[in-house]
Amino acid sequence: MPSMNTKAASFTIECHDIAQVVEFSPFEWSSQLLAIGTTSRVAVVNCSLKEDGDLQHESVRDFHHGCRVSALAWSPQTSLTDLPRSLKFCTGGSDKKLRIFSSDLKDDDRVKILEGHENYINSVCYEPDTGSQVASVSDDYTCRIWSTEDGHQMAVYPLGAPGMTVAWHPQDPLKLLVAEKGGMIRIYSISSNQPIMSLSSGHTPLMSCDWSLSNPIKIVAMVPGSYLVFDTTTSSYPICKKQVHSEGGQTVRVARCSENLVATLGRPRSQIKVTNTRNEQVVFEESCHVLNGLSWHHHSSLLAAGGDRKVHIWHIM
Repeated sequence: MPSMNTKAASFTIECHDIAQVVEFSPFEWSSQLLAIGTTSRVAVVNCSLKEDGDLQHESVRDFHHGCRVSALAWSPQTSLTDLPRSLKFCTGGSDKKLRIFSSDLKDDDRVKILEGHENYINSVCYEPDTGSQVASVSDDYTCRIWSTEDGHQMAVYPLGAPGMTVAWHPQDPLKLLVAEKGGMIRIYSISSNQPIMSLSSGHTPLMSCDWSLSNPIKIVAMVPGSYLVFDTTTSSYPICKKQVHSEGGQTVRVARCSENLVATLGRPRSQIKVTNTRNEQVVFEESCHVLNGLSWHHHSSLLAAGGDRKVHIWHIM
């Protein structure tokens, strides 16, 4: 139940299986799109808040995936307003392969398979300007950069631990964040393929990391039971640590509409908390039997999480 005085309307979207991954498009022109990855499919849903506060949603497309979806990222080339209409996204699968899906929403659905990782893929992301590259990190101790045009591998960054999160800088396509399970966060220059900044969490395992869309100097990370906040202009060490889950944390996401709202997923049970980092107050809390993944809407305080044959969405007000 929501804590303190914060109100949160609750909605659900039914799906055919456990929702392993959920991802709102991070781009303004396609922000109404939500991708739901399950054990064998990816469903794309159009979501919008009506004037009365209700959530309206309709199915856009359903794609066969063939294995469990472990990671998903939207391409900036996706648009339902420009003609021709286009859907494009990339997934990581339990078979260690990347898949780039594209559709004109008529009769031309395509999938391109990228092979190279030797272990579980934990995170994928698109270059945010043109979508010409995609990056992925894996338990195989590598970050890999791929061309989305022909699928060839453009670069491999050796890591000191399994790669947990990869994220392109929201405003600078020449900077790429890679977070390792061993606790290190590095920012790479895409032009030189070398790290230009290192941040140390001081804790292991580091399970998740996120770059603030509204304030990119701010980076958050999830370590056992706590989230950390980094200010990349002041220190390579966290400026804030807040314990939020007594039995360990799994995922952290900064709200795309506000740098001060941080959502975390952890234990006991499957527990979501939203914390205002300005005063470190928990403003929302919910527990469900099954929860996987977290994703914030681009410009509203809608928060999605995968559940058992459904997606939970909360409007945190």
